[in-house]
Amino acid sequence: MSKTKPLVSVIIPCYNEAGSIAKVIKNFSKASVAKQFFDLDIIVVDNASTDKTASIAKKTGARVIAETKQGKGYAMRTGFRSIDPKAEYVVMIDGDDTYSPQEVYRLLEPIQSGFCDVVVGSRLGGKIHGESMDKINRGGNWLYTHLVRLIYRQNVTDVLSGYFAWKRSAIERLAPHLSATGFAIEMEMITKMSRMGLEVYSVPISYYQRSGQSHLNPVTDGARILKMFAKNSVWQHKQLNEGQTTVLKGRI
Repeated sequence: MSKTKPLVSVIIPCYNEAGSIAKVIKNFSKASVAKQFFDLDIIVVDNASTDKTASIAKKTGARVIAETKQGKGYAMRTGFRSIDPKAEYVVMIDGDDTYSPQEVYRLLEPIQSGFCDVVVGSRLGGKIHGESMDKINRGGNWLYTHLVRLIYRQNVTDVLSGYFAWKRSAIERLAPHLSATGFAIEMEMITKMSRMGLEVYSVPISYYQRSGQSHLNPVTDGARILKMFAKNSVWQHKQLNEGQTTVLKGRI
């Protein structure tokens, strides 16, 4: 009798990614190593797109969830509430085709083997192709990463990555404490996971130039990310009571 493969819910937050979302979804079918060990549930969270992102994602075979409040933080929280009840693992990847779905097993293997609770794909520790990350973004990311390593003692090498993998139990602990609405969501997750005592490590990944224009503003979003870093330095994790935990598990 063949053993049932663990299910992975893959969350793809999207805002106007009609030009790339089909390729991202299709490339998960090429993740041959991952498909040997996992079943994949692809969830596209359409974050109030004004193009055909949602319809293209549906035609390509993804499960599409709408989030009308614009902002990556809103989209990710909706994604966490939408993961399959049977999913044992959760992955986040951006929908702009800058990350490689074929590398998803690289993020999942350390978690499945029991090495850690969370894996962050590291662009700074991996392979950045061409002009996919300019000097300003690279310098800002380097600075934020070193601040997190210094203040939070978190062993990661890219705190602004858009490629994560978690045990489901880690998401059940983390998700109720998230409040970021925009691009500060990655910094919030990294810093709060550190304060919660989750084991988080990085693996090297590839990073490619995106199609179309980035939605991130280096100045305003950079300020929000720095504010989140500072705010969470004094954040303390409060355990949910049993009733709250039961409700959360039923919802995600």
